[in-house]
Amino acid sequence: MRLDHVNLRTTRLEAMVAWYRDVVGLSEGWRPPFAFPGAWLYAGEHAIVHVIAVEADPADATDLKLEHFALSTDDPEGLRRRMATHGVEGVERAVPGSDIVQINLRDPDGNHLHIDFRTGSAV
Repeated sequence: MRLDHVNLRTTRLEAMVAWYRDVVGLSEGWRPPFAFPGAWLYAGEHAIVHVIAVEADPADATDLKLEHFALSTDDPEGLRRRMATHGVEGVERAVPGSDIVQINLRDPDGNHLHIDFRTGSAV
């Protein structure tokens, strides 16, 4: 089994779609003709981020328990270039005892995600 997708609700659909497309590098693709607005963003052929437009943020955001989600890349330099182009700051952290580096980001709604890549040698 594997994680299939993450679903994000937002009052800023266009900004969120643009950010995941232009900064993260996902592509907008086919979405079923649901009766509500939204977008599916793809990594290759798999829709991994579903964004749903809502009229208002949840009244009680303390009920939300997701701290972050993570993606991986084999092109960290491309990610860094897109971040610089769009003025997005991130914090890079090496995972101790592994060859993984995480670039921690916040999307336009403040959701935390990190994008991981392998360096080939333990840090």
